[in-house]
Amino acid sequence: MILSGRGVTAVLGPTNTGKTHYAIERMIAHDSGVIGLPLRLLAREVYTRLVEKVGHHNVALITGEEKITPHRARYSVCTVEAMPRETTASFVAIDEVQLAGDLERGHIFTDRLLYLRGRGETLLLGAATMRPILEQLLPGITVVERPRMSQLLYAGSKKITRLPPRTAIVAFSADEVYAIAELIRRQRGGAAVVLGALSPRTRNAQVALYQEGDVEFLVATDAIGMGLNLDVDHVAFAQDRKFDGYQFRNLNPAELAQIAGRAGRHLRDGTFGVTGRVDPFDNELVHRIEAHEFDPLKVLQWRTKAFDYASLAALKRSLDAAPTIPGLARALPAVDQQALEHLSRYPEVADLATTPDRVEKLWEVCALPDYRRITPAQHADLISTIYADLVRRGTVNENFMAEQVRRADFTDGEIDTLSARIAQIRTWTYVSNRPGWLADPTHWQEKTREIEDRLSDALHERLTKRFVDRRTSVLMKRLRENAMLEAEISVNGDVFVEGHHVGQLTGFRFTLATGGDGPDAKAVQGAAQKALALEFEARAARLHASGNGDLALSSDGLVRWLGDPVARLTASDHVMRPRVILLADEQLQANAREHVVARIERFVNHHIGTVLKPLDDISRAEDLEGLAKGLAFQLVENLGVLFRRDVAEDVKSLDQDGRASIRKYGVRFGAYHIFLPALLKPAPAELITLLWALKNDGLDKAGYGDLIPMLAAGRTSVVTDPSFERTFYKLAGFRFLGKRAVRIDILERLADLIRPLLQWKPGAQPRPEGAYDGRRFTATTSMLSILGATPDDMEEILKGLGYRADSVKAEDAAAFLASQGGAVAAQAEPAAEVAADHDDADASADAEPAAEAEASASAEPAAVEGEAVAVQAPAEDGAEAIEAKPVLLWRPGTRQDNQRQGGRPQGDQRRGGGPRQGQGQSEGREGREGGGRKGGAPARGKRHDGKPEGGQRQDRHDRHDRGGKPNAAKFEARPPRKEKPIDPDSPFAKLAALKEQMKK
Repeated sequence: MILSGRGVTAVLGPTNTGKTHYAIERMIAHDSGVIGLPLRLLAREVYTRLVEKVGHHNVALITGEEKITPHRARYSVCTVEAMPRETTASFVAIDEVQLAGDLERGHIFTDRLLYLRGRGETLLLGAATMRPILEQLLPGITVVERPRMSQLLYAGSKKITRLPPRTAIVAFSADEVYAIAELIRRQRGGAAVVLGALSPRTRNAQVALYQEGDVEFLVATDAIGMGLNLDVDHVAFAQDRKFDGYQFRNLNPAELAQIAGRAGRHLRDGTFGVTGRVDPFDNELVHRIEAHEFDPLKVLQWRTKAFDYASLAALKRSLDAAPTIPGLARALPAVDQQALEHLSRYPEVADLATTPDRVEKLWEVCALPDYRRITPAQHADLISTIYADLVRRGTVNENFMAEQVRRADFTDGEIDTLSARIAQIRTWTYVSNRPGWLADPTHWQEKTREIEDRLSDALHERLTKRFVDRRTSVLMKRLRENAMLEAEISVNGDVFVEGHHVGQLTGFRFTLATGGDGPDAKAVQGAAQKALALEFEARAARLHASGNGDLALSSDGLVRWLGDPVARLTASDHVMRPRVILLADEQLQANAREHVVARIERFVNHHIGTVLKPLDDISRAEDLEGLAKGLAFQLVENLGVLFRRDVAEDVKSLDQDGRASIRKYGVRFGAYHIFLPALLKPAPAELITLLWALKNDGLDKAGYGDLIPMLAAGRTSVVTDPSFERTFYKLAGFRFLGKRAVRIDILERLADLIRPLLQWKPGAQPRPEGAYDGRRFTATTSMLSILGATPDDMEEILKGLGYRADSVKAEDAAAFLASQGGAVAAQAEPAAEVAADHDDADASADAEPAAEAEASASAEPAAVEGEAVAVQAPAEDGAEAIEAKPVLLWRPGTRQDNQRQGGRPQGDQRRGGGPRQGQGQSEGREGREGGGRKGGAPARGKRHDGKPEGGQRQDRHDRHDRGGKPNAAKFEARPPRKEKPIDPDSPFAKLAALKEQMKK
């Protein structure tokens, strides 16, 4: 078994480091994601936070007893047990991975962290004790350790009656929790209680009592140690021993620190200590908790995932398999394995489990959790009943289930009775959420959820009535006020005064809630502003110290810190150096404001310098001189892409040394463009589009940002939208060529395909596909394939690039090719075959002329005036004869092409075949992409055959008339060209050297 940590990041550290918050922010940065949490309560909390950020229709919640699965939800929040074994999601995160060492559930965490991966990013969150074992098991893993945001200090031992307000008291049994809560009710006015066995609805209601200040104390089990966000200033341990499912034992230092770390929030320090009958912690333990120094986890619990369903005995043997990797230990039998051991001794179960499918179904049913905490034998009896129904009937007997659900549907009784009923109904909630177990699962899911909610509300009412003295609680709350209103700010930025929501703090801006009027409104606002002044200063300090990973630049030009907008970008004199405008209220004072602005500017410059590194490097280049420096300046001004015809004179005058100096910065001199290939990716293209939009007020223009997803999807060409700003195509790496825009690098690949067709000499063997007579070529399927275009699109693309078409009859082309060495006629025109297939719908109609005289202002007329003669095929069963389409022979455009139009610029030269009559005509130089110069003649310095300048020019000794017949050769007297030194790095120099060697 070979494991790898490539693509996996472990974010490790103590509590209050923002690991879960970081995971949420990373997940919503992806298009899809799955996050696994250790508790159903925590999964509910994270689900709520995600819904607030991206909307309920985008988030699914999947636990053993609950499924909220909107159609096409992009993000899934699960308990670790409910996480899928495999996923196609882009992002995967697993929280509290140190639980992989837990004797009861550890093997599940181990399985997920070893095998479950996201396509783009995988995060493992947990304690720093996991670092050595993760690096051992997953070589290549990236480990990031985050420090705690605040200090954690030991406060010694205190009596329960002398504990400070905002204290969480921790015990490890329900009886102890209730006893402590009863004592606090009598002495201090009341307490909220949180146990892992509570339903999320009850837990949230109890936490609300504490968070809203109705009570100042919280009594809880170690459930609060798993990332639940509470405003706790002090944690007191009323017990330091727990039952771990197998034995009573003392908590180890890492477990104590996990719970104690709930004290303190963000930058506010917290304290911990002991109370009741627990002995004070010794100095060494205190030091280890305060300094977060713990023994690394050496062994993870493991259980095989290769189950053998051949028989019950085979399944049991496979469960006993031992790991083969050091650092993994075979887990003790869990609840499901214990249930299987009991059931394998039941004759009625053995009689049913006779096939692999039935054995697998039995193992699936054994996974039913023991919510009721009954004996293994009683739990096995329930599983046996359900399994027998599934095998014999196909679904669970609904009469049996209805009776079990009815017994739980009573809201009378005290706390223990209601807790037992909630455990009972959770069992049937789990059954209703198993696929294929019920004939009408939706009905039972709704039914069990409704009953659980009623029981949860009743339990909350009983807990509040028993453990909260309303009168004492309110009185003590007023005494603490001293006529001063208290304000607080939640982790989500909600601002509360006396428990009433008064507004929202987003970044450094406060928005007052609607309805903030009345006689107390001024006092409430004053209290909120007082709290905000301190919060602004604290936030400024955190932002100034935050890493680049906490900041993000969005496509709307906003800089976000931990998801909240804190600044926006606007244009400056330099397109790559936008100006930062801070989004902050006046409460952010001068020094703090300057620190925030400086940090955001550093981030923006770093982000641009990283994403657009090739462009940034060339903008700062010191070794470029003369024309090379000027060309680099134009390249930066045009954000990485120049049309070669626009700088043809500069390129022609650039010597080999100059080309070499600029080429080393990643610049490519293509046949049609001079560009930086490294920028033709989604992230650079998105940032380039943003910088251009800031400079040209383009954020609101049609098409902004719409082309980046097409680039990210790997599209080589796209259908153009006439409503879009055309510059966006160029910024996204596409060239606008009429009805279709083609990626720049793909056009250069097209030039590479065309070049050998125009260099081929008649009679030479083999003849490349598409070559015709050495001066013309036909479009090939390879060209269509890389462009992702149809034959009709191909015509417009080639015309836009400056090529012109001669039309000849198909039989003439076939005969000519046959004379060139016995070539098969079908090989002469692969594009024509595709065209014929494309027009199958019109096969029974008369063929159209071989070339139109002039289709429109934007269509290049064919050079041939005659029409193709139909080739009659033998008619069968009365079928009509089908005309063969004429063959288009493409050649580089010449001045004569323009003269044929009477000196009028050809229509397809406007924006590469751009808008026809009636479309918008406003455009700059960039729009005239098709055909280059006036009259379709190539720009000086540009080769029509797709070759870069620098190679030998080849005189055209003869021309073809419109019928494809050769004319008399024409020669021009030209002065001899000045030989330039050859760039040794040029691919053409290497090709020339190779040819010389072949001659020898």
